[in-house]
Amino acid sequence: MSTNAETLCLRYQTHARVRTLFLASAIILLIVATTIGLCCGASGMSFWEIVSSLHRDMGRGHSIIWMLRLPRIVMAALVGFGLGLAGVVFQAILRNPLASPFTLGVGSGAGFGAVSVILFWGGGFQTYRVACGAFLFSLVSATVIIAVAKMKRASSETMILTGIALMFLFSSLTSLFQYMGTMEQVHEIVFWFFGSLSKAGWNEIGLAAAMILVPFPILLRRAWDFNLLASGDESALALGVNVNRLRMWAVAAASLVTAGCICFTGVIGFVGLVAPHITRMVIGNDHRFLLPASALVGAVILVTADTLGRTLWAPQVIPIGIVTSFIGVPFFFYLLMKRSREYW
Repeated sequence: MSTNAETLCLRYQTHARVRTLFLASAIILLIVATTIGLCCGASGMSFWEIVSSLHRDMGRGHSIIWMLRLPRIVMAALVGFGLGLAGVVFQAILRNPLASPFTLGVGSGAGFGAVSVILFWGGGFQTYRVACGAFLFSLVSATVIIAVAKMKRASSETMILTGIALMFLFSSLTSLFQYMGTMEQVHEIVFWFFGSLSKAGWNEIGLAAAMILVPFPILLRRAWDFNLLASGDESALALGVNVNRLRMWAVAAASLVTAGCICFTGVIGFVGLVAPHITRMVIGNDHRFLLPASALVGAVILVTADTLGRTLWAPQVIPIGIVTSFIGVPFFFYLLMKRSREYW
């Protein structure tokens, strides 16, 4: 083996070790964040009381852990996982660092759907109705993006401009509905737009998990196609990738994941944009590692943000969307300023 080949082989093995170590570190961080989240709260329960309550019915402690804290934490991990995954998929297929579920209008569409249900379709089962409305209009946004992109040969510029136009359209319609609503309806709409895990329950977790986790292995199987797409449409086409089909299929899958994240928690921005960038700065652009690592980083960010939101101003709970912005944006600026070379 020549010296150059040995050097390349050694460099590949080093990068693979770094990426594997990063994945293992993210899993450990998620376990630590989950444990800290379970231990933090206003009840004053000790660590051993919490551990005992996990597997034995100890009355009040059992209810606090299984009915209040654990559903919040599991939902936070699921939603963070999904937003980190959807963000990296949108950025990969559009080859644009600004792409995310919200800059493409999918999040705004889901928000408009939820507001429409709150305003015009109250009554029983409102939580599920809001979820259905959010899911329906996130799919409407994705369908419009796919239809326009298909007519314009699916260029990344066309898709992201369509998403920005949809974002402004749905934001304007949402503002109009807020203007028309009663004080109670406007209060509920504003609270929903802050993002909240207060309505997380095991039934909601089951549906959200199906929408978020089922597309994950399917997306991971296309990691090599995403890697080839990063070198340009022409190169990917020359290597046998059906670029248009991949782009449309991936938009639909990422929109389903986004709807699963938003429908029970409201609008939680920032994570889908930043988690892929933080991960990419450390392990690079290989999507075999980037997809699961970005999802895990998103889960760590959201579980940590939920714990801080419950404890910083206790007994008041700060909405999780506000916490992610306050903590994540300065950290992201710090990473950007510290990096001395281009990473994208």
